[in-house]
Amino acid sequence: MRKMRKYRDYLIETLQDPEEATAYLQVALEEYQADHDTAALLIALRSVAEAQGGLSELARRTHLNLQNLHRTLSSNGNPKLNTLGTILNGLGYRLSVEPLEGEMT
Repeated sequence: MRKMRKYRDYLIETLQDPEEATAYLQVALEEYQADHDTAALLIALRSVAEAQGGLSELARRTHLNLQNLHRTLSSNGNPKLNTLGTILNGLGYRLSVEPLEGEMT
């Protein structure tokens, strides 16, 4: 019989690949644009952070307080735009703007 493992363990292992992490965050942002589910977006950011060394490592890279980072990336988090930018930068990403398909003339 094949040994089963937890989805979360599989996800964290998969997100260690930078290309997988990028695609995962892009989908999370697209879904956020569609449904405005902040909790899901923050959980996606937390998952990538955990895969890339954990929240302690992210706190070190961003100079953010670890306890505040835990709260910010919880499903109840409500980060300011500058905090979100700092977190993305610490994960190796940046905020950007692009036109919606079919919306610009």
